[in-house]
Amino acid sequence: MSNTRIRVLSYNVHALRDDAQAVARVVRACDPDVVCLQEAPRLLRWQSRRRSLDRMMGMIPAISRRTGGLAVLCRPGIEVHRIGHRVLRRYPGLRVRTLSMAALQVDGRPLLVGCTHLDLHPGARLHHAGEAVDYLAAFAVENPGPSVLAADVNAEPGSSAWRLITAGLRDAAGEHPWGEAATFPARNPARRIDGVFTSGAVEVHRAGVPVEPADAADMADASDHRPVLADISLEAEPVTEAAEGG
Repeated sequence: MSNTRIRVLSYNVHALRDDAQAVARVVRACDPDVVCLQEAPRLLRWQSRRRSLDRMMGMIPAISRRTGGLAVLCRPGIEVHRIGHRVLRRYPGLRVRTLSMAALQVDGRPLLVGCTHLDLHPGARLHHAGEAVDYLAAFAVENPGPSVLAADVNAEPGSSAWRLITAGLRDAAGEHPWGEAATFPARNPARRIDGVFTSGAVEVHRAGVPVEPADAADMADASDHRPVLADISLEAEPVTEAAEGG
């Protein structure tokens, strides 16, 4: 059996405070199989605004929770077997942070997808990074399969939170760079603070800011972040021959 090719897009959409149609155009140009959104709308008319974006993107929500402003969406045909949503440790005066998870079947193969948005406060960010990794690992015990974590880390590679995540997961764009690296701010990108991280039987072909398929003007207009697109394969399981009878 051959490997299954998948495109995973991680995108902080700034609560659609900029140009929602530009967000949809960027996503459609990337032609993803799975989309992980941070800062999905969570206030006034949040449900209708999310549904409108889903339709414009041509994606189906696997999990779309108000708390934390996260959503995981899939192209039609991908099966959703189980979902999970965890509220991370609350810190007084700081925004509630969460982790959304979905156990998917893509062409008959399992894939666990996590989505999170870490805090600006360094201490909270580090603690939440550890919680997100641990919760995703626990989800994988119950739903065996390779994992992808899409995260707005709010910190760059080399930071404590980034190092904690990559102690057990692989930095897709760091190891297989493609396109451009910097994700923030969208109009004058200078920092890589968003990432896609993998574990298990996942082969990363390339990952980065998709400057080829997506229009630069749309990315600047859509959000204050630029998206990260990871082109991956779920590796085929080894075929073992049945033992001959004696």
